[in-house]
Amino acid sequence: MKKLTAASIALCMATLMGCSSSDDEEELVLPEIVNQFETDVVWQESIGDGVEHYFSRLTPAIYNDRVFVANREGEVEALSLVNGDTIWQTDVRENTTFWPWESDVSAKLSGGILQAYGKIFIGSEHGYLTALDRETGEIVWRKTVPGEVLSKPAAGDGLIFVNLGSGKLLALHPDTGEERWSHEQEVPALTLRGQSSPTVANGGVLVGLETGKLSVFISESGYSAWSSEIATAKGSSEFERLVDVDTQPLISGPYAYAIAYNGNLAAVDIRSGNVVWKREYSSYREMSMDGQTIYVVDSDGVVYALDKSSGIERWSQPALRGWYLTGPAVAGNYLALGDQEGYLHWLNKESGELVSREDFDSSGFFVEPVVADDKLILYTRDGEVSAVKIPN
Repeated sequence: MKKLTAASIALCMATLMGCSSSDDEEELVLPEIVNQFETDVVWQESIGDGVEHYFSRLTPAIYNDRVFVANREGEVEALSLVNGDTIWQTDVRENTTFWPWESDVSAKLSGGILQAYGKIFIGSEHGYLTALDRETGEIVWRKTVPGEVLSKPAAGDGLIFVNLGSGKLLALHPDTGEERWSHEQEVPALTLRGQSSPTVANGGVLVGLETGKLSVFISESGYSAWSSEIATAKGSSEFERLVDVDTQPLISGPYAYAIAYNGNLAAVDIRSGNVVWKREYSSYREMSMDGQTIYVVDSDGVVYALDKSSGIERWSQPALRGWYLTGPAVAGNYLALGDQEGYLHWLNKESGELVSREDFDSSGFFVEPVVADDKLILYTRDGEVSAVKIPN
């Protein structure tokens, strides 16, 4: 099974189509704007070397007045939401006493972070899931799993659900890591790097598949309830036939919302699996929702706002096309998105207008901002964690 990052797909497609002369190519330039407000940075801290250039979905987690962050090497920290001070720090590598020539040993943390049941759960490319005590950072248990943990686990109905790179979905007991059930899913020969984080709702576990489907499993037993097609593989090349549903399904009322790469955005009835509406949008970035609106960043970096009842487009913002944006975070009256060069962009969520921009860290953003009360938590590739004030 081959795994491709979005960047490698873009490079491969450019190679297949041929490249124009560098003299004819224009460097991507951000549109000029006049900031309607300045981004207010409350605090900044650093957690080791972050995730560097590796694929990662180590999104920070929030609980009360704490921010939980981790780096790829294996350091997990709890920071004060108020001032960024370190409350506890734990190294989850099995052997933390290295010889000098072993200084590059890495836990390869990649999937997380989930906080639930008084614990912090975080997964690794090495194929294990670790549970830490939320208050102290002590390791409660470590579970070897049959595949890479590349997405955040989910919690609900008294269990932890983990979607693995091998195609297996596991249900684990949160206190011991004991496996309650597993379900193996079909995985195509070529897929995007990453998996859908599960969503738990109404006694079921919803998860996107690399086959272009959204599936639901009964939380208690793992039995399949239904599977709905979000996208169908088309085209002659393996790249054109990629239809991964890699984002976490969103739930609102009786409907689930999922989006596929090279595919569609769809609203699905949770009870029956019937598709209510389907629109042609392609993405591998996390979506967000606010009131009656779904916000999507497509595979090219165009930002959209759509009516969640009908899928009708309310506005689009193409000015950041090609900038490898993160998913959007709804922050008060605005949308906040980071890009691969380390800029934080603010958009008016009602109109899509670009209203402000702040340059943070040239290593770039790799996960969407996280809302925590009146602050926004940002995390860059080189380990810089920032809290910024959400503007009024």
